[in-house]
Amino acid sequence: MSSTVDPLVPLVLLEAVRSVDMPDGDLEAEFVDELRTKRFGLSDTVLAQIRRYQDAVKRGQRLPFDEAVGIARLIGRRPDAEAVFREAGRGLARRTYARIAAPSRALVRSLPTLLARPLALRHVRRIGTRFLGGQVRRVGATILLDVADSATRDAAPRQAGCAFYEAILRELMQLLVGGVGAVEHVRCASRGDRTCEWRAEWRGIR
Repeated sequence: MSSTVDPLVPLVLLEAVRSVDMPDGDLEAEFVDELRTKRFGLSDTVLAQIRRYQDAVKRGQRLPFDEAVGIARLIGRRPDAEAVFREAGRGLARRTYARIAAPSRALVRSLPTLLARPLALRHVRRIGTRFLGGQVRRVGATILLDVADSATRDAAPRQAGCAFYEAILRELMQLLVGGVGAVEHVRCASRGDRTCEWRAEWRGIR
């Protein structure tokens, strides 16, 4: 099992909890205070941890892998766990995509397929290695994300935690190439497979 994790992973997990628990629209301050006692994502504890992880991101300080696992398990107890994991996955994809230099992002979108796909794959590989502890490879018209140590594995019933990685791959491909076909969870360590693996179809680049 991995010993450390990039702090962006636990950060986006908690930010997703806070986002999902945030009330819609303008509410009276008194009502918001009451919600803080009922909704975990609005608690001072979560806010303090978010600030701690934001600071770790700024310093580039990796954190114990078990911290991400612990947060994932807390999320897994919620009835809306899958929605929170998907929100977190989309958040991580957007944050990592934003770190790619703007000229590189534009280049991927503007080049013909033959030249654009290797560049897009290079970015996905780097993100997969650094933030997910995974390996990314291309097989024909598909992209495979292989993660040996998933922080969200067994976090929730019915492999709901695996939605985190599925959402990352789907959103990242959408941002990079402007489209993605089916994204499937083809292998899962929770089902006895050696690793967890997701497959995405290329779309968007012409």
